[in-house]
Amino acid sequence: MKQHDVKLGGKLIGASSKIFVIAEIGINHDGSVDRALKLIDAAAECGADAVKFQTFRADRLMVPVSGKLAQQGEGEESAYEMFRRLELSWQDHRALKSHADRRGVLFLSTPFDEESADFLDDLGVPAFKIASSDITHLPLLRHLAQKMKPLLLSTGMSHMSEVEEAVNTMESWGAHDIVLLHCVSSYPASPESLNLRAIHSLRERFGRPVGFSDHSEGMLCALVAAALGAKV
Repeated sequence: MKQHDVKLGGKLIGASSKIFVIAEIGINHDGSVDRALKLIDAAAECGADAVKFQTFRADRLMVPVSGKLAQQGEGEESAYEMFRRLELSWQDHRALKSHADRRGVLFLSTPFDEESADFLDDLGVPAFKIASSDITHLPLLRHLAQKMKPLLLSTGMSHMSEVEEAVNTMESWGAHDIVLLHCVSSYPASPESLNLRAIHSLRERFGRPVGFSDHSEGMLCALVAAALGAKV
């Protein structure tokens, strides 16, 4: 199947293009804008094409219960309290995007609700990253598709039929530029679990650029994914 190339921030993502490298900052700033700025600096100095954050409001992401995530370890802080602490304000986002612009890296983020998507759109992000957990959140996919910007969709925890439904939904609501990211949603993901040949399967099935959302430790698996054709 002929592949549909995608242009992101002036750079081409396609069969003959260089690999587009996104430095995942996520919530690793631990709620500190100063730390987030330093992580942008580190990504720029390493030559990354883009940095990516997560944009959410804890009240829209989960109910305020006392439960914890397995990876939180000891301590009394609940998952809800942790996400409240890790929220970045709209003004924080503006400051971080301005800093990324100055450092010459694209500012990307994953919105987890429509309000966050609308804010990021107004902020001027060049594309939207969609979390694996939202691959079946069709209302959010429709909302993002109508923004007419490139969409990068992670496929962790999904069946091929769910990937197909997500792609069809986004296409039917106006999205033309879609990148699929093979992903294994374990933290960390062991090399034995990565099934990197799925990169080929996704590319052949959908004719879209395919990348690798890497949850493994170290560099080896990302290098193997690149050798197998991952473009992001």
